[in-house]
Amino acid sequence: MAAVTPRVFVSHLAGVSVFDPNGDQVGRVRDLVAMLRVGGKPPRLLGMVVEVVSRRRIFLPMTRVTGVESGQVITTGVVNMRRFEQRPTERLVLGEFLDRRVRLKETDEEVTVLDVAIQQLPARRDWEIDKFFVRKGRGGALRRKGETLTVEWSAISGFSLEEHGQGAESLVATFERLRPTDVANALHHLTPKRRAEVAAALDDERLADVLEELPGDDQVEILGKLAEDRAADVLEAMDPDDAADLLSELPEADKERLLALMRPDDAADVRRLLAYEERTAGGLMTTEPIILRPDATVADALARVRQQDLSPALAAQVYVCRSPDETPTGKYLGTVHFQRLLRDPPFTLVSSIVDSDLVPLAPDTPLPAVTSYLAAYNMVSVPVVDESGSLLGAVTVDDVLDHLLPDDWRETDFLGEEEITGGR
Repeated sequence: MAAVTPRVFVSHLAGVSVFDPNGDQVGRVRDLVAMLRVGGKPPRLLGMVVEVVSRRRIFLPMTRVTGVESGQVITTGVVNMRRFEQRPTERLVLGEFLDRRVRLKETDEEVTVLDVAIQQLPARRDWEIDKFFVRKGRGGALRRKGETLTVEWSAISGFSLEEHGQGAESLVATFERLRPTDVANALHHLTPKRRAEVAAALDDERLADVLEELPGDDQVEILGKLAEDRAADVLEAMDPDDAADLLSELPEADKERLLALMRPDDAADVRRLLAYEERTAGGLMTTEPIILRPDATVADALARVRQQDLSPALAAQVYVCRSPDETPTGKYLGTVHFQRLLRDPPFTLVSSIVDSDLVPLAPDTPLPAVTSYLAAYNMVSVPVVDESGSLLGAVTVDDVLDHLLPDDWRETDFLGEEEITGGR
């Protein structure tokens, strides 16, 4: 039976302290940011507006929130300090939802929104608005009068986007149903003006996922129309190897300017990848495979493999290395494949089941040799190790395919699905 996630009313979050994993206060919650969706779906909660010590208001994505409990919010510790700017498809929950007049669908009775409940979806990091606490009757001086009740999102009208609505809001909400590959295919067929409007309306994480699936020309065009601060945010949200590929297409001055705006850790990963030739193992690899220390257990490994944002190729194996456990690591000891993790007891140490027979690739290994290696050993991912024996990253089969297929393969509507257009 799936665990029931707690419901939180947003009025209880106003002014709540936000802490990093070390217990240091980052700031206080001033509002929450939601995105309306078509089709009667509840709004998706994108993040929180947090006021930091300098009184600057920043955006904290819900993907960076690890706990909302006991009158506090806990983050992963990675916070972008750029000032929050509301986008066209975004709604401020405290500022725009509370005290709003809406109607009960069943009776067409007008009610006032007093509070909004949010809930995390089971087995996911996504949050939704699911209930409203409302009061019947008119507002004003007698706002405490009248019957109050809690209703589902689906029971009220007055918020949802119309299916036939024009503009980026409705189109972006429609895109939310699709995989990034399908959104990229639809975006590619829009006019440049419309592409820029939709890109501006997508949140950073979603735009990053879509950019990774677009042809290079479209990537450069869209990135060039974003404000530089936002372009840096989107590059940070991309996989390092995809961000490096995109930056390599830009003039040197533009590339350096964007790297300087990125968080130092993210920029360092991208710079390392840019140092390698494009069609080599070093140029193809991602710097973020699953890395475990020798004293980790099978249970630890399976917990890492379950992470929702991992691609199937990266989740197919874990790499065992001595500390540090971020690339470049200490000595690379070997690989443990997912099937082996399923066969051994949870308390088994990964160091006792590691596969060290296959020789890892050097970063200067050319693309044909990488392809042959994956095919010969039936692998979906292969480790890349430097001369000192440290793990630098991993090359996945999808990145190899990107470089083997024709340059225009992304422009082919190979799925044969209904086209989604956003007008002109």
